[in-house]
Amino acid sequence: MNIHEYQAKGLFEQYGIPVPAGIAVQSKNDFDTALQQLPEGLVVVKSQIHAGGRGKGTFTDGYKGGVKVVKSHAEAKEVAEKMLGNTLVTKQTGPSGKQVNTIYFNAPCSIAKEYYMAITLDRSSSKAVIIASSEGGMDIEEVAATKPEAITKVFIDPALGIQPFHCREIAFGLGFTDKAQIKQISKIVPALYKLYSEKDASLVEINPLVTTEEGDIVALDAKIGFDDNATFRHPDVMELRDLSEEDPKEVDASKYGLSYIALDGNIACLVNGAGLAMATMDIIKHFGGNPANFLDVGGSATAEQVENAFRIILSDEKVEGILVNIFGGIMSCKTIAEGVVAAAKSVEIKVPLVVRLEGNQVKEGKAILAESGLEITGGDSLADGAEKIVALVKQAK
Repeated sequence: MNIHEYQAKGLFEQYGIPVPAGIAVQSKNDFDTALQQLPEGLVVVKSQIHAGGRGKGTFTDGYKGGVKVVKSHAEAKEVAEKMLGNTLVTKQTGPSGKQVNTIYFNAPCSIAKEYYMAITLDRSSSKAVIIASSEGGMDIEEVAATKPEAITKVFIDPALGIQPFHCREIAFGLGFTDKAQIKQISKIVPALYKLYSEKDASLVEINPLVTTEEGDIVALDAKIGFDDNATFRHPDVMELRDLSEEDPKEVDASKYGLSYIALDGNIACLVNGAGLAMATMDIIKHFGGNPANFLDVGGSATAEQVENAFRIILSDEKVEGILVNIFGGIMSCKTIAEGVVAAAKSVEIKVPLVVRLEGNQVKEGKAILAESGLEITGGDSLADGAEKIVALVKQAK
């Protein structure tokens, strides 16, 4: 789960990480009141969407830049009015872009130098890794690709936790020699790690982290992603969720305990198990098709969940065929078959449907499908099912 920059900075403040003063606004009527809380003069106006590259983005009406530094409150209000309610397209949003529903007014900062810092999980070592670079800013991805030597990585053993030597290694890696600034870094790094650990974050990122002309170190931007499987432990974090930033089908699926991610293809997948779902998408591609989604109903889905999965799948206008691929271990093939039949009764299935069942109660499941009167093509194996649905979609076209 992701949150907005202004929300992430709110958490930074709670953990003692210095950030510039800022006010988030969702209505044009509140612009004047918000701006009065900042000193007259320079203002940074920031569009709030769950995507990076805002500064280099373009709105669908041609207005350029989702982050602007302006010279006065009047200009800040004028720029904010162009951004709020408009749709911003960046490298990370895709061509459809995302609508800006919040504007974040920030006090200016006299930047001397920009840096990059983040904490995430390194899966190969099963440790948190702090990633830092002396070359932060909008082109950090290019730095990682062309100048990997400019990036410092420090791995944190979860049993040991953050230690003073970790902080010094980060400070020296960033090129700090001033004792006061090393002391500041030695406070920011443990605070960042504490936030990452206590809130079950998957990523905490500052880009850029800056030194000011006065010698202070400030988090000019903030990005936090949370582990979806741990948010039940953090009701305060769940309150920060912005459903308007998420695919409506994915939001709907989460209500029924379904793991669903929308993709750009035209062949929908309904599978039990994340690994099997990945394999199903791969084999669809192998036979020349394109998966429309990742959908894992889990190992103990009910017929009702399967019915809702079909409803969500068919709400995607791009879907031209469906492949159901079930291996019954804990999951019963009979339950899946009952769900498919129930779905056909409640939502009309007008696209080709291939069902491959194997494992627990497979005979009962196949019998239910055979007696349903539905137009279903059986798959004898994963490869057979994938090849058949790709062929049927092409024939239908």
